[in-house]
Amino acid sequence: MIGMARERRLAEIFVEVADSLVEDFDVIDLLHRLSARCVELLDVSAAGILLADAQGELQIIAASDEHTRLLELFALQHDQGPCVECYRTGTARTNIDLTRAEATVGWPRFAARAHETGYVTTHAIPLRLRDRIVGALNLFQNTPQRLGDDDIALAQALADVASIAILQQRTLEQSHIENSQLETALTSRILIEQVKGVLAERWNTSVDDAFAAFRSYARAHHLRLSDLAARIIAGDFDTTTIPAPARPEDHRG
Repeated sequence: MIGMARERRLAEIFVEVADSLVEDFDVIDLLHRLSARCVELLDVSAAGILLADAQGELQIIAASDEHTRLLELFALQHDQGPCVECYRTGTARTNIDLTRAEATVGWPRFAARAHETGYVTTHAIPLRLRDRIVGALNLFQNTPQRLGDDDIALAQALADVASIAILQQRTLEQSHIENSQLETALTSRILIEQVKGVLAERWNTSVDDAFAAFRSYARAHHLRLSDLAARIIAGDFDTTTIPAPARPEDHRG
């Protein structure tokens, strides 16, 4: 996106986020939307958001697609990658060439897996509120095109918005409230991941398509993703009421 079109879209997105920050808002849905907006605004291929739990351990909370979620999960399992490093240092790492060994010292296994996934460049942006780092935003590109200073500043602004959403504008002094919110978000994410797999298998479709259908139904019926997921896992919700995603052959004449 370029010029006035991007500026107009950026204004719309910040209004969208502001409208979402109401009492008891759905933080999981908001963070998934923010990861998608990063892809849209920054012309990157994918985005993922990692969040620290009460013990300071990173967990994946949102991703723009399933391939990126699995890559981020790989990074956490092997305790390496730019996002892990970014969270620990509080410093952004941008325009990292994943094809150059000297640029990926310290996490060669992550670099190899990212390259296998199709990414050649990555960026890690801290999620911060004042002096507190609560997670990291990872951006991936499947082309070697660099992000300029303006794009990096915008990525940090989106990461800061994500941090505010996560902490629901609470002050850092209210650590018990903050930790409760983080734990709730992480627990909800686990339920949602389970439902994605259940629906994908039930519909014989991709996890990304299953999640898109699940989110669309929740939004249309004003349901929180975590609440709907809990009902599905508990077996007290009829999933046949959720319109299944269209199969590729359904679009052929």
